[in-house]
Amino acid sequence: MRKSWAVGLIIISILTMACGGAATVDDYKAAFVYVGPADDGGWSQAHDVGRQYLVDQTGIETAYTELIPEDATEFRTVAEAYIEQGYNIIFGTTFGYLDAMAEMAEEYPDVIFLHCSGYLKNDTNFGNYFGKMYQPRYLSGLVAGSVTESNKIGYVAAFPIPEVIRGINAFAQGVKETNPDATVEVVWTFTWFGPEAETQAANALLETGADVLAQHQDSPATGIAAEAAGAKWISYNTAYGQDAAPEAFLTAPVWDWGPYYVEVVEAIADGSFVPEAYWGGMDTGLVSLYELADGIPRNVEQLVNEKNMEILSGSFDPTIVEDSFIDNVIGTVNP
Repeated sequence: MRKSWAVGLIIISILTMACGGAATVDDYKAAFVYVGPADDGGWSQAHDVGRQYLVDQTGIETAYTELIPEDATEFRTVAEAYIEQGYNIIFGTTFGYLDAMAEMAEEYPDVIFLHCSGYLKNDTNFGNYFGKMYQPRYLSGLVAGSVTESNKIGYVAAFPIPEVIRGINAFAQGVKETNPDATVEVVWTFTWFGPEAETQAANALLETGADVLAQHQDSPATGIAAEAAGAKWISYNTAYGQDAAPEAFLTAPVWDWGPYYVEVVEAIADGSFVPEAYWGGMDTGLVSLYELADGIPRNVEQLVNEKNMEILSGSFDPTIVEDSFIDNVIGTVNP
């Protein structure tokens, strides 16, 4: 058996050399499809910063298309155009692309499809990737609970799906630790990127007396509304939002997609890629809490740092609840 294995390796080596050597990153082109603008200051921009990091680190050729809604036909049109141009890695960066990408993976076995936030559909050329965003959301809740004076915190939320509900509950868990009397009220917009709807939801929460707002959307509209009302704001996705509402900005749970993109593309190129449902936590650097704004109480800053270290070490993890709201959240899971 050992002799047969050795002979097999020799044959593979000979065939590889005859075909021009092993594959490299230069043999691949990666296309990214975004649900929002590439400069939205949030989710899509975080991915695009990751794409640029990938180019800087590997030299791979990339392209992107922005503002593609979660519609199977529209996604397929864009992805097929890229495949015709020779792109053989397709990154789809929103949940709603899942089914279309899974179908295309069956149709195009020589193309690698990597879907953000969904789940595995096959084990050959389809992978998923996401992060444990609930961890830094919990930390941001510690901050929100400590600064509210009205004990009313508003949360502008996108869609009532497990990912979003999990994040709201983790945030509320943090709020409750620093302020047991505070509540978190949720308003749904049913948008990922909808500045007008987000502004309306934020203003509705502010009118109820909320003096701190958090969000699960892709634009800084919630922060702009908070600043106009003299309230505070927990941003999301990137730190770019603080430029839109610097007086309201407290901190932000943020993404850093670049290192993951480098890791997975290099694995594809060297042949070690194995489709998986990647779910990176704060220990991987994929998710983290951005630095705190000035004026956060010193004891709260120390608590955030302590909990941050506990999460990184694995000695603590916020409780995951994604099918209902915990007791200090006001709202409905399925409105």
